[in-house]
Amino acid sequence: MIINNNSGAAMAARVLGESSSALQKSLARLSSGSKIVSPSDDAAGTGVAMKFGAQINRIQAAKDNVGNAISFSQTQDGFLQKIGNALDRMSELSMLAQDETKTNADRSLYDKEFQKLDDFISAIADKDFNGISLFNAGSSLTVTVASDGSTMNLSAVNIAGNSDFASIAAPKTAISSSASAAAALTTIKTAISVLAGNRADVGASMSRLEAESSALSIQKDNLSSARSRIADVDVAVESANFARQQILVQSGTAMLAQANVLPQSALRLIG
Repeated sequence: MIINNNSGAAMAARVLGESSSALQKSLARLSSGSKIVSPSDDAAGTGVAMKFGAQINRIQAAKDNVGNAISFSQTQDGFLQKIGNALDRMSELSMLAQDETKTNADRSLYDKEFQKLDDFISAIADKDFNGISLFNAGSSLTVTVASDGSTMNLSAVNIAGNSDFASIAAPKTAISSSASAAAALTTIKTAISVLAGNRADVGASMSRLEAESSALSIQKDNLSSARSRIADVDVAVESANFARQQILVQSGTAMLAQANVLPQSALRLIG
C-alpha cells in the first residue's frame, strides 16, 4: 500500500474530467439546438453549413426581388386593363358618333366623354411604381431571379412613347363629326391591338416570374434541409447522450471520492 501516489484517484479524476467535458458539450448542443457548438466538432461540416447558409440567404433575397417584380407587373396589368376599358368605351362612342341620325351637336356630347377618357389614358402613361416608370419609352427591366445572379428581362410596355397611343392623345382625336369619328375608330382599333399585345407580354412575364419564385422556394427548402442535417442537433439522440454523461459524471465523482479514501487504510497498519 502506498500514500504518495494514488493512481486510482488520478485515473478517476481523468475520466471524470472527460465525462464533465462531454456533459458540458451535450448541454451546449441542447441549449443552442446546434450540433456544431465549436468548429472542432465538425470542421468540414462547419464550412459546408456556412456556405449553405449564405446561399439560402441569397435565394431569399432573389425571391424578394422576384416578388417585387411580380407586384410591378401586376400593377402594370391593372392599369392596362383600365386603359382597355377606356378604349372599349371610346370605340363604342366612335361608333355611336357615326350615326347619321345624329347632328354634330349630338356628336359633341359624345366627344365630351371621349376626351375625358382620352385624358385618362394620357395620365396613366406617366404612372410609376416606387419611382420606376410603369410605361417607359421602351427600356426593359432586368430582374435577378437566382442566387448565382442569373437575370431575366421584363418586357417593356411603351405607352408614353408609342405612336399608336400618341395619335389618340396628341394631336387630340375627336369624334365631333361623322368623318372624325370614323378616323378615331380606326386609330382606337389599332391601339386596342397594341394593348392586347402589351397585356400578353406582361402576362408572359408574370408567368415566368411565378415559375421562378416557385423554383426558388423549392431550392431554398431543400438547401435548408441539407444544412439542417449537418448543423442541427437531433434532440432525441442528444438527450440520451446527455443522460448518459450525467450518470458518468455522478458515478465518476463517487468513485473519485472512494479512490481518495483508499490511502487512509494505510493508517491502520501504522497505528
